[in-house]
Amino acid sequence: MTADPIPLAQDLIRRPSITPTEAGALNVCEAALAEIGFAVKRYKFGAVDNLYARFGVEAPNFCFAGHVDVVPPGDNWSCDPFGAEIRDGLLYGRGAADMKTAIAAMIAASETFIAGNRRFNGSISFLLTCDEEGAAVEGTKPTLAALAAEGVRFDHCLVGEPTSEANVGDVIKNGRRGSLNVVITMDGKQGHVAYPQRALNPVTPLIETLAALKALRLDDGAPGFDPSNLEVTSIDVGNNTHNIIPQRASARLNIRFNTNHTGETLFAWIKGIAEARAAEYSARASFSISSQSMCFYTEPGAFTDLISAAVRESFGRTPLLATTGGTSDARFIKDYCPVAELGLRNETAHMVDEHCAVEDVRTLARCYEAVLRRYFAP
Repeated sequence: MTADPIPLAQDLIRRPSITPTEAGALNVCEAALAEIGFAVKRYKFGAVDNLYARFGVEAPNFCFAGHVDVVPPGDNWSCDPFGAEIRDGLLYGRGAADMKTAIAAMIAASETFIAGNRRFNGSISFLLTCDEEGAAVEGTKPTLAALAAEGVRFDHCLVGEPTSEANVGDVIKNGRRGSLNVVITMDGKQGHVAYPQRALNPVTPLIETLAALKALRLDDGAPGFDPSNLEVTSIDVGNNTHNIIPQRASARLNIRFNTNHTGETLFAWIKGIAEARAAEYSARASFSISSQSMCFYTEPGAFTDLISAAVRESFGRTPLLATTGGTSDARFIKDYCPVAELGLRNETAHMVDEHCAVEDVRTLARCYEAVLRRYFAP
């Protein structure tokens, strides 16, 4: 490995690219990739900037993907969250774990690989967005559609999300569960608690709805996935008075689901149960989906074996394939090619004093270079 990812990682962290603001982070990536020889093109949808870069024109097209946007830093940092300070071998800053360092490692790996393999058969590409931590509607998803309309095809993709747990390289994500957030609202009739016959308490059908939803086991798991799970995250009435039956009651819930389900089928199930309970009490049920994310799954095989071999070479450990954790843009990429995720430890992601070990970033860059070397081996 000849290219050092740390100066580039620091340059990226110093750009306060709080989602969906680019704040110069994509400009840093564009300059670094163009210097290596990548052809770079920007795509803007709404307020969001996106970047696609490619070295080579032939197939197969191996893509590195990720995001330069970060969540707000919060308060009480021990250092400037956008200062990219290195202290005792640790790099501090928002994006140090999730995931500006991984992007720097990918670019450094590409530089090293291209320098030693100018005539490799195929292409290396980058797909970067500023809309992963937010709504994710003007980022990777429409950029992929635009590229497909232009005839761009991907063969495999590696996303740099922080997948690792105790040690870097101990987990590769070959899938992620889907996520569905639903708000159920029950409307009744307000009244005095002493005269319940004159009122209609919406809390009762709401609680019965939630009990029915929690009582049903959604499934027993799917290949690579644990069983799907529903959690009630909030019940709200907004009633500060003991002697008033409220007009309205609502609940928020989240389902993390596997490949046995889609957001649409789960929402229909929720809606059916809630409407039946509402009808029993002459209440009115209404619903909203506050967010939903698709699940993805890449079957273990040659692609995941290749990444695992690169991890063993670079980190000296055999990684576990897992589908746990939150969502990522891989849920969009999976419609275009097989995709997996490998990155730094996620222990401090989104936390105050987010940080990573400097040497872990350098080793991750060597690992990404090993992925390229194995992928394009003659």
